[in-house]
Amino acid sequence: MMALPELEAFCEDSDLVRSRRNHRGDRPSTRGERPAAAGFDAATVIQALRTISGEILIDKLVETLMVTAVQHAGVERGLLIVGRAEEARVEAEAAAQRGAIVARRLDTLPDPSSLPNTIVKYVLRTRETVMLDDASAPNPFSTDAYLAEHCIRSLLCLPLVKEGTLVGALYFEDPLGSHIFTPSRIGLLTLLASQAAISLENAHLFAQIRSENILLREELHKPVSRTHDLAAANEELRRTIDAIPHAITILGPDGSTLGANAFVLDFTGLSLDEVRADDSRVRRFHPDDVARVREARREVFERGEPFEVELRARRKDGQYRWFLICYNPVRDDDGHIIRWYATGTDIDDRKRAEDHVRSENLALREEVDRSSMFEEIVGTSPPLRTVLSQVSKVAPTDSTVLITGETGTGKELIARAIHKRSPRSARAFVAVNCAAIPSSLIASELFGHEKGAFTGALQRRQGRFELADGGTIFLDEVGELSAETQIMLLRVLQEREFERVGGTGPLRVNVRVIAATNRDLRAAVTDGTFRADLFYRLNVFPLDVPALRERRLDIPLLVEYFIHRYAKRASKRIGGLTKETAQLLQSYDWPGNIRELQNVIERAVIVCDSDTLSIDPRWLSGRSPGTVPLAGLSTATLAAHEKDAIEAALKDSKGRVAGPFGAAGRLGVPASTLESKIRALNIDKRRFKSR
Repeated sequence: MMALPELEAFCEDSDLVRSRRNHRGDRPSTRGERPAAAGFDAATVIQALRTISGEILIDKLVETLMVTAVQHAGVERGLLIVGRAEEARVEAEAAAQRGAIVARRLDTLPDPSSLPNTIVKYVLRTRETVMLDDASAPNPFSTDAYLAEHCIRSLLCLPLVKEGTLVGALYFEDPLGSHIFTPSRIGLLTLLASQAAISLENAHLFAQIRSENILLREELHKPVSRTHDLAAANEELRRTIDAIPHAITILGPDGSTLGANAFVLDFTGLSLDEVRADDSRVRRFHPDDVARVREARREVFERGEPFEVELRARRKDGQYRWFLICYNPVRDDDGHIIRWYATGTDIDDRKRAEDHVRSENLALREEVDRSSMFEEIVGTSPPLRTVLSQVSKVAPTDSTVLITGETGTGKELIARAIHKRSPRSARAFVAVNCAAIPSSLIASELFGHEKGAFTGALQRRQGRFELADGGTIFLDEVGELSAETQIMLLRVLQEREFERVGGTGPLRVNVRVIAATNRDLRAAVTDGTFRADLFYRLNVFPLDVPALRERRLDIPLLVEYFIHRYAKRASKRIGGLTKETAQLLQSYDWPGNIRELQNVIERAVIVCDSDTLSIDPRWLSGRSPGTVPLAGLSTATLAAHEKDAIEAALKDSKGRVAGPFGAAGRLGVPASTLESKIRALNIDKRRFKSR
């Protein structure tokens, strides 16, 4: 199992915390990223661990492990590689097929045509994890023929290690999505890999015990003249069981204790006669656990079915540790139970980890509810309070919401606030930036595709609507959708069904749609670039997020919030602002809104060398020292001022917007914000490009 510091790191990078970071503006790219099916909270972690640890039969364990791992990895394919007799063999494969994950046993040598051999050998040799966010980009393993031939995007290979011994590796790949393996996914998969290493060894040990018992039963049926051979086989079985570093107890058909291996005797400090005594269970296990499972244990023994329980076993020093006890019957040729074998695995670290995850998860949720100020939406101004009041009213319903507002105003935060206060809050919130996905792939991203639907569609893939089933899907920049995709989206809103790209039948979904845009969709409808029927389907409950210049009362709160966050991150103590900086921040019009303010404060904290924060006026787009405060300009004058400043920056950068020498960097604003301004002011940036 993972150590507690590693679990703390995992909890820090859980989807809950990542959602908090996303709310604050630290969002990673969503291009190609596949969201978790249900969010990695405490219940997800614990259930995944228990699913793996609960299997003792090797065939069932391998199937359960691979299905669970591929499901939580969010990929198309996964492999289990196990080390055997100084060689590695591919034990099993799991892949997404027809909307389900199918696992199959293989037991083959690694084939360079089915996996990247150089990566697997590296992981098995070094016991280091290999993760490639985009395997199609140059990387240390680019020469591997498998990567080049199969055009793999996201790739992850995790070593399976138990108590310093390499058991094998888990390999995951996805041919389409890049940056799939977010910190929370890797944290959960690392936990699964750790538990898998333990469970695989336990399963192989149990298989060995069963094999020894079969041999012993065969000896029992041989003539008496071979008594010596029987004694030798019995002694060999005893030595095998004693050598196993897990608790093994041998029980009679009625559940009475007949024997135990050396691990049990050493752990409890009891003699074999004391273990066989009628009161041994009371002496060996926590009294509360004995009372809890007594009746259930008796009923299962009568039915003769394998079962498992979690008990606290008393160590010889008086301390209790949690064990997972798996009871499995051994039958004779007539089907009668002649023995029960109880195998105990120490799961105390896992139980502590579960408690830690639960408490950490609860603390994080309480912290979010206490300090987030309505989903990280900081402010108390009347325009903002009006929007939040509308959010409170529409959230409990299933109505479609259209959020409008300028870029950088926090439209996604509003969408997340609606989702959290809705009956769907326990299900997935899937965010899609429609402008960040190429138009040729947007339909596949939203609705999925069938294998062979187009070049590169090597496997069936679920779309974002399927992943959001039962929850909420947030379509950011919905105004950028192509005409064909608009028709498909209209069908989802009308009929609650869609077809995968290349599919032949409809799929029904139960998804709440929240859309957002910084475009004037009514004007787009008039221009014919946006469907009128789709607009009215989306515009059931419109929410207009105010620009920062309309809520200037919130600027001091936002500034204080960002200073605290970035100063803490940079390990600096910053007590406040200079008077000039405070006036400058209040007078500026913030065309990039909250995102621009956040960037300016972060930059100021980075360069700050004292306990008082100040900013360079040149960082503010279009402003240079001595410029008249923008708040004192008329709207027409302000637009002309902005246009002149942007054109001057484009001229200096030769028409380039992004990049270190682009106009956005010269003006101190994000490239996306500047692009929006260029479109709004009808600036032709092509005329500034060098010829």
